[in-house]
Amino acid sequence: MPHTAAAVDLLRFAAATTEAHGVPPEDARLLADTLVTAELWGHPSHGMLRLPWYLARIRSGATAATAAPRVVSDNGAVLVVDGQDGLGQVLADRATRLGIERAREHGVSAIAVRNSGHFGTAAYFTRKAAEAGCVAMLATNASPAMAPWGGRQKRVGTNPWSIAAPAGRHGTVVMDIANTAVARGKIYHARERGEPIPEGWAADADGVPTTDPRRAIEGLILPMAGHKGYAISFMFDVLTGVLTGSAFGSGVVGPYRPTGRSGVGHLLICVDIRAMADPGEFARRMEALVEETKSTPTAPGTAEVFVPGEPEVRTAERLRTEGIPVVEDTWTALAAIAGTTGVPLPAPFPSTTAQELPA
Repeated sequence: MPHTAAAVDLLRFAAATTEAHGVPPEDARLLADTLVTAELWGHPSHGMLRLPWYLARIRSGATAATAAPRVVSDNGAVLVVDGQDGLGQVLADRATRLGIERAREHGVSAIAVRNSGHFGTAAYFTRKAAEAGCVAMLATNASPAMAPWGGRQKRVGTNPWSIAAPAGRHGTVVMDIANTAVARGKIYHARERGEPIPEGWAADADGVPTTDPRRAIEGLILPMAGHKGYAISFMFDVLTGVLTGSAFGSGVVGPYRPTGRSGVGHLLICVDIRAMADPGEFARRMEALVEETKSTPTAPGTAEVFVPGEPEVRTAERLRTEGIPVVEDTWTALAAIAGTTGVPLPAPFPSTTAQELPA
């Protein structure tokens, strides 16, 4: 039976327990906000499930509690930053701010981050850039999850990426995907729920397709679209690992391992819309694209056509009212954190009179 908590209470808990691990208050709240936002968007695979992982890496020293990024090179529109093993969310947020600033100055910017860590959902950051008037693409590499096409050992990460753009009165359109059939966190979440995973998601350590999430975690996640997913993921490792000067391939360590330098690399590209088009005209064209897409006749069994990012907005509206469900295994892990930090667990929803979080 899942527990239910208000978003604001989960935010307070995650921020307070992260701060108890030596993370500065502003950075702790940022990490907490990325986790709770993922929950609100309906992606618990990137939500509170991951808090114990991040805190374990801080305790071990694999992740620095206080981020101290260092500029390696600055060529105006192109900036390379060494994250020095700071929290991925903190480094990605700073890269986003820099990307917006440099795009406004130069029309376009490319911010490379090396020696970072897992940053959660890429859309959290590209949305910020879109809201600031940019079209943004953010990519990251990740620890090995899939085999190269035709292989049977993990050598290639999920290497997710996101593109976001402002869409006038429709808000923001945003894509955020891994290059595997599914994000690895969804398999961990299925394991916590004690549920099988769909066919086509993963194979076991021998390369045999499986619906058992435990065998899938020990084995391989399958690429999306067959060889195409593998090729896209490989090339994003070129952009985010090799080009940035960070770790790549089997050299990247995932967030679920409590020790070992992560070595994750990110690449953020921002285009200031004003450098290419009149912002008002761009908004009108985006509105036309969204409306044409949503007016498509629906297939049998489909009630509505969505544009990228729209389902997450709908889900967030609902969960702000209904509360966020947290599965038993995750709640048990949070209870352990509460015990070691002295931070009380969130009160059961709806007994709390929580204030609304900002959208």
